[in-house]
Amino acid sequence: IAEYAMGKRSRTGTIGTFRIFAGRKFAWMGLWTAWISTAIGFYYAVVSGWTLKYFQLGISGALTGEEVDTTEVWNAFLQSPGQVIFFQFIVVLLVLGAIWKGAKAIEKVNFYLMISLFALLFLTLFLSLWMDASDGTLDGALFMFTIDFDMLFEPEVWINGLSQSAWSCSAGMGMCITYAVYMRKDEDTVLNAFTMGLANNSISIIAGLAVLSAIFAVNPDPLATVTGGSSAITFLALPEVFAQAPGGAIGPLFMMAGFFLALSFAAITSMISTVELCVRNFVDHGYDRERSVLITGIAIFLFGLPSAVMWIKLDDAGVAFPEFLEVQDHIWGYGLMFSGLFIAFSIWKYGYIKWRKQVDDGTAPDGLAGYMGIGVSAFRDDFINTGDNDLEVGRWWDVMIYLAFPVLFVVLMGSYFADMIANTENVWDPSNPKGLSIILLFWGVVAVTFMFLNKFLIARPLFRNIPEGADVDISTLPGGDDDLVFALGDVVPGFEHLATKEPVLEAEITG
Repeated sequence: IAEYAMGKRSRTGTIGTFRIFAGRKFAWMGLWTAWISTAIGFYYAVVSGWTLKYFQLGISGALTGEEVDTTEVWNAFLQSPGQVIFFQFIVVLLVLGAIWKGAKAIEKVNFYLMISLFALLFLTLFLSLWMDASDGTLDGALFMFTIDFDMLFEPEVWINGLSQSAWSCSAGMGMCITYAVYMRKDEDTVLNAFTMGLANNSISIIAGLAVLSAIFAVNPDPLATVTGGSSAITFLALPEVFAQAPGGAIGPLFMMAGFFLALSFAAITSMISTVELCVRNFVDHGYDRERSVLITGIAIFLFGLPSAVMWIKLDDAGVAFPEFLEVQDHIWGYGLMFSGLFIAFSIWKYGYIKWRKQVDDGTAPDGLAGYMGIGVSAFRDDFINTGDNDLEVGRWWDVMIYLAFPVLFVVLMGSYFADMIANTENVWDPSNPKGLSIILLFWGVVAVTFMFLNKFLIARPLFRNIPEGADVDISTLPGGDDDLVFALGDVVPGFEHLATKEPVLEAEITG
């Protein structure tokens, strides 16, 4: 909700949004948010390529048959740099083609991909439930929806759940800020956020039910399978499970190809959002869109190559794993938490400034009671409950932003670091790719670098994407009085070479 509201008001990507909402000195926070998402995109393009490869293997029948060893298939693929790079390249190419022409093209591609994704998942779910019910039970479905109340007292369960929720909903990645740039002025931000969460959770439930039902139907030790990690389940266990689907030769083919095609669609939609986030920031600062798309695509491909080919090792069970890719995930994955903290900081700052201004004007009481009455709800009152929403957001949202999120941030980061310190050998050794020092080193270097670059960011004009009739006042925001903030298409004296040709009206999402 916060990201949608901020992007809709600022009409810019992450850098511009923090420049406007948090103030000129904090534009680097938007750069951090963009970098974290893009850095994740470097290796996520590789993972997306894996799903395409397995769709190709599934539809060709290479994963079915009694003599197929899924571990050998996985190892052979991961240890073949040419194949991994080829499918990584195909993913990047598909993503660039989808976003080349702007927001309307992205909307259309995402619409068809999501419809196809749901259709394929329902097909897989139907076949999985058929398999699970073949012995007169629905063990997989019952397992998924059976609550072990004792587990609710385990902190790790809550930590893992919160982490997964943040990941799957792209919280803190800046993607909602980016897509909100294209919203109509009267578009319902709350409904959009609710719909996104509902769609994400629906897909997760359908996929989880399909996977567990299939595994419990054919595996004599399903619990050992489902605790083997996501990559092990996806690329090792599921092909073995789907190969035993009913329907002769057609059933396994449908399940294998359908599942991995659905997984490919999900991965590509995520990559589209990642690339568009980066491109939006370039366009906001006067760069040509098509050139920005090309530069971003090339960067994601090149910087993703190490994750594709470096440090491919075998674990104790003889299964190949990409250690360099895992190190990148180790470094940048939890960086999203700081992006979320920066968003919360912008909200806190706006509320405090508005309250202090009213205190100075004599229209609001001083002290904690005054701040709680005016400052805490300021962002919600001014940017969420704007009169365009079918759903009103109440005080509970303020509690989440001002109290729950800081507590969750401390708990998640603290538990993550504590677990690492307790269970990692040589945790403070900077050369240890799984240690704590390497994370703090990379985070520190990136943060300091971006703080230094801040003065160059704010010296450059910022162009807001304002569709006709969607102009809104930003003067009350901390960065709203910035003399270098203009509307997209304006020609700025001294910066004529930055005037963008992107048509604003065609960029607007209308449905």
